[in-house]
Amino acid sequence: MDLEIPKIDTSWTLFLDRDGVINKKLKNKYIKNIDEFEFLPNVLEAIRLLSSRFHKIFIVTNQQGISKLLMTEDDLYKVHQHLLKEVKNFGGRIDAIYHAPQLADENSMMRKPNIGMALQAKEEFPSIDFKKSIMIGDSISDMKFAKNLNMFGIFIGQSEKYFCIDSLMNLTKIL
Repeated sequence: MDLEIPKIDTSWTLFLDRDGVINKKLKNKYIKNIDEFEFLPNVLEAIRLLSSRFHKIFIVTNQQGISKLLMTEDDLYKVHQHLLKEVKNFGGRIDAIYHAPQLADENSMMRKPNIGMALQAKEEFPSIDFKKSIMIGDSISDMKFAKNLNMFGIFIGQSEKYFCIDSLMNLTKIL
């Protein structure tokens, strides 16, 4: 499928899922601490390159492991502080991280595919224009999140329904 994104400029916003996009996803498990967090290959370089191409970069991540009592908000905060430090040390930038700790069956407005995290970002950063935003994710809920906001969605993985790339680094090559 061809990607029909107009030429982007530095007024655009990039939304990134976390697990499976930035870090290695643990099958049927949650990243509960820094020791379990492993960046995917070339992700730090990709974020560094994308930092100069996008006005804002956000991470939006469902983290129901908190509601399942498998980790705490503080555990997640430490993982995210580690992520932000490594991105910064590599010359990249993440402007904010939003997470939804609710369980999937709660149907919370905050959990993707619902748009609560994007609305929170828009409240804190009013310059966001969702029609000039891209969502990169590895799940159908990420793509539905993008569609619900009239964003462009790019799927990491394989799908006949969505425009796909195999890594965040490949985004730097097509934009």
